[in-house]
Amino acid sequence: MQKCSALLALASISLTLNPCLSEAQSLAPAATTTPIKHLVVIYDENISFDHYFGTYPNATNPPGEPAFTASPNTPAVNNLTRTLLNANPDSAAPFRLDRSEAVTCDNDNHYTDEQKAYDGGLIDQVSELLSGTGAGCTPNLAMGYYDGNTVTALWNYAQHFAMSDNFFGTNFGTTVMGHLNLISGQTHGATPATVSGKVANGSVIANIDGANDDCSTGTTIQMAGKNVGDLLNAKSITWGWFYGDFTPTASTGGVAQCTSQYDDHYDPFQYYASTANPTHARPSSVKTIGFSGDPANHDYDIDDFFAAVSAGNFPTVSFLKAISIEDAHPGNSDPLDEQQFVVRVANFLQAQPEWANTALIVLYDDSDGWYDHQLGQIVNGSKTSADALTGPGSCGNGLNALPGLNPATTHAQGRCGYGPRQPLLVISPWAQHNYVDHSVTDQTSVLRFIEDNWLGGERVGQGSFDGIANSITSLFDFKQTISNDLYILNEQTGEPVKTE
Repeated sequence: MQKCSALLALASISLTLNPCLSEAQSLAPAATTTPIKHLVVIYDENISFDHYFGTYPNATNPPGEPAFTASPNTPAVNNLTRTLLNANPDSAAPFRLDRSEAVTCDNDNHYTDEQKAYDGGLIDQVSELLSGTGAGCTPNLAMGYYDGNTVTALWNYAQHFAMSDNFFGTNFGTTVMGHLNLISGQTHGATPATVSGKVANGSVIANIDGANDDCSTGTTIQMAGKNVGDLLNAKSITWGWFYGDFTPTASTGGVAQCTSQYDDHYDPFQYYASTANPTHARPSSVKTIGFSGDPANHDYDIDDFFAAVSAGNFPTVSFLKAISIEDAHPGNSDPLDEQQFVVRVANFLQAQPEWANTALIVLYDDSDGWYDHQLGQIVNGSKTSADALTGPGSCGNGLNALPGLNPATTHAQGRCGYGPRQPLLVISPWAQHNYVDHSVTDQTSVLRFIEDNWLGGERVGQGSFDGIANSITSLFDFKQTISNDLYILNEQTGEPVKTE
């Protein structure tokens, strides 16, 4: 221990990772305002609420497919009514996609196009403007939805735990915007401040690469301001972003070479210099995962999450991104492959001794243009050439838009929202059971929960949506008496195999 004490003294001077972490494992559990000590966030791709839950809890149950029967007293959700199914204002009606049609084309979910499709709340241009096109694409694809015979696991989790039917993307638009909003509530603050079709008035309005990533291949931006990683680091709280395609295949001249499946849009921490791992460096040890000062700087492969938790090193806050084939993104994944990943994670967590104080959140980065009949409240207007919700160049008048990072920027434009409605599930012993939450929440509501639970209510600020968001606490019941509450599902079918 004399050697360890000397190393600890050096560590306090250099502000690097505690070099004796493996000996004196680890930091004391962070204080929380709720019983949740570990938060795991699965951030999947490109799903609207109606696309997965449009007829919940009523499934068609054709022969040969996993059946779904709703539990008694299942609460009603805001879903597809008889009118919307038979007299939809869109030129094409919503239609069921069968389990045999799990693989589909990709749709259009661009910032401007989604606003045009929602057409000031008429929502009558979705099939025409957003449906995937090309050889083999289903006509009017964006109007398609699945039921409990395909997204069986998600419907079962909704039955046993809690879901929301009033959760929205923070803004209209695509992957990068959804990822930035999850961790910072802010798509403003990009440098350069103007990139044709991608960055307007300093706000990200389309997918664009991060500047702090060896595997970025296109035009890049640097994001200013803080993210939740910065806030957690300041309080010495362990955390990580775990992405299944993150590990490089090689390093040439110290520059990482990534697989063809790697998408740099899927790690938002790479857009901020303070939380980036440009070379995709591996953690020095399974015991250092989640801690500051390690070469990986909180950016890891998905396998590192399972390894760390299995070794007794469960990060306080963990963001999980599946490999390409399991991330739910149409064109490279599908609901059945996504189900395998979600169920694998949920089953794994329920086998851990920390399950009694853990919450698993499942949500999505954007809607992929899939139809949803509910326009959210526009809490943040915008007036740029890219806006089109309430008229050419407008999403309202933008006069009360949230500010930007620069104090001189009174109203940061290019952040029209809330965007399309999306699924949100809370899987935890502390979740309300067979419960549907109707309170208005958005992607930054998860950020707000982290801030409230571990950070004393500190906000990212600087125009972040976290300042106006509701938390997700209404999906929990922290007064209940809990048991193990195990709910183990089959990865292939999504059906229960064990309950307690």
